Amino acid sequence: MSRVTEKGQVTIPKEIRDELGIQPGDEVTFERTDTGYIVRKEVDDSRFEKWRGVAETEKSVAERMSELRGKREQ
Repeated sequence: MSRVTEKGQVTIPKEIRDELGIQPGDEVTFERTDTGYIVRKEVDDSRFEKWRGVAETEKSVAERMSELRGKREQ
C-alpha cells in the first residue's frame, strides 16, 4: 500500500513500475472507470524514442558518426 504525501505524491511500488516499464521521468495518466481509477504509462509514439540513451558515450557526434560509418574506401 502506498501513502500520499502532503504534496500529493505517491510512490508506485517497484514491482508495478517494473511490470509497466516505468522509469524516472516517464509520464503516467489516471483514467477514471466505474470502479475507480487505472494508472497507465504514457507511451511516446515516436519511433526514435525507444532508442533514447542506448548509445550514451563520451565521444563527440563527429567521432561517433565516423565510428558508425567506418573507414571509407578510396
